[in-house]
Amino acid sequence: MSSNDTKKLELLDCTLRDGAYIVDAHFGVAAIKGILKKLQESNMDIIECGWLKDFEHEKGTTFYHVPSDVEQYLDGKNDRSTYVVMIDWDRYDVDTLPEYDGKSIDAVRVVFPYGKHKEGIAVGRKIQEKGYKVFYQAANTLAYKEEDLLDLANEINKVNPVALSVVDTFGAMYEEDLERIVNTLHEHLNPEIKLGFHSHNNQQLSFALSMHFVKLLQETKRGVIVDASLCGMGRGAGNATTELMVNFLNRKYHCNYDMNAIMDAIDMYMEYFQENYNWGYSTPYFIAGMYCTHVNNIAYLQKNHRTNSRDMYNIIESLSPDDRKKYDYDLLEEKYLENQDRIVDDQKALEALQEVMSGKEVVLIGPGKSSLDDQKKVKEYIAKRHPIVIGINSVIEGYDFDYLFFISSVRYDYAKESFAEIFNKTPKILLSNIKTEPDENEYIINFNRVIKRGWEHFDNAIVTCMRLLEKIHVHDIAVTGFDCIKEKYNETYADPFLPTFNPDGKGEQLNQEIYDIFSDFKRMTKDTVKVTFLSESIFDR
Repeated sequence: MSSNDTKKLELLDCTLRDGAYIVDAHFGVAAIKGILKKLQESNMDIIECGWLKDFEHEKGTTFYHVPSDVEQYLDGKNDRSTYVVMIDWDRYDVDTLPEYDGKSIDAVRVVFPYGKHKEGIAVGRKIQEKGYKVFYQAANTLAYKEEDLLDLANEINKVNPVALSVVDTFGAMYEEDLERIVNTLHEHLNPEIKLGFHSHNNQQLSFALSMHFVKLLQETKRGVIVDASLCGMGRGAGNATTELMVNFLNRKYHCNYDMNAIMDAIDMYMEYFQENYNWGYSTPYFIAGMYCTHVNNIAYLQKNHRTNSRDMYNIIESLSPDDRKKYDYDLLEEKYLENQDRIVDDQKALEALQEVMSGKEVVLIGPGKSSLDDQKKVKEYIAKRHPIVIGINSVIEGYDFDYLFFISSVRYDYAKESFAEIFNKTPKILLSNIKTEPDENEYIINFNRVIKRGWEHFDNAIVTCMRLLEKIHVHDIAVTGFDCIKEKYNETYADPFLPTFNPDGKGEQLNQEIYDIFSDFKRMTKDTVKVTFLSESIFDR
């Protein structure tokens, strides 16, 4: 029996389990062993080693098939810690789980969604019969009404597990939500069942709510378990951070966690993941928390469309409450296209632009840094040839523009606010995803007329403008600022404050896609359009 069987206040570290979402469980042998060892040295009460899955274990991952897979990573168990793994209630065949032997894990955490607590509890009962301790995780506990909580408590009491955890799945809770849930469960659960809390940081409240949870139960005799992870590592907005909780519990509740071991774990093993992967609070994940939407919906819109915050807000808002909690990618794509494909009658706009530009040379001033670095050379070219000059999705000071072309609402708004004088005096060409009713001196073109799908990131602004120009019979196009995405943002764009379209940092992949998109344009227009590069570009090959 571990010493924390009788401890009132316990901290559970879930780095190797929740962090598996970030690295697809591929932490590597050294990191798994090292993190487990440092957590043991820190006097961590409960250590979550990973997941049980219905497939064979791959070495160096925290997806295990049976408990014995965990043994190779443990440098000797201690009697201070409880070792646990998690299963989805319907994604692991518990018939493959051997009888408990005490050599690796001590307990299994069973997570179940709202509306499936009876089924999840039944799975946990089978695990108990094999000798393991059982912890339950009630995902999306915020959805439980009073009668739901009473039924949950009644069913949990029948099997008397070690613990039941409240889970803020969408990071949408406020203090009063947590109080409502905790007070009801505390009143109706058997007194020996511990209450836990697993938070998500969508609204930057994870640490605050975790502290509040402890305070809610501090005057009671009920056992308390708080989940946290090193550096907050976890899917989407991440979790409460282990290091913050350790400091709080040591200082306020006289706990005895070793902060040096926690710092060693961060220095030795977490810095690599922080440098190479992304998690934690962001505006998109705040939107997920605001609407209680599954983080996979946010990830899809980011990965496939690099959707800006306002469009993401509108797309998620357009989903029904039930659809937000799922991740139906076909439906999400439909809603995305609805948001973008605002149909307008653009015939007059096309005719007006064609009358001005047909047969003329057009110079495109792209947002890349070369448009600033080579500005003197480009302005000499413009002075000599007198082309029509179009700024692409940005305003670069020092140029005299005949038109500004926007395909992004956030960059349209940024230019309007930051470069008001240039913006107001210059005619603008907009796609219908930005707006459908033009202001004075604006030309709105149907989104679908000039974009071409077939790539994850199909909406490159420069190529999109080239497609429009080809449709209105422009045969000579010169371009500057058509630059590759670089590792450092301020080395990519002429305006270092320009809102980014590459939040995931996958510049190399994006550059290849842009090259493919531009190559496709050149193939399709080889007999009608000549493109001249006024600055060096990796796409000029």
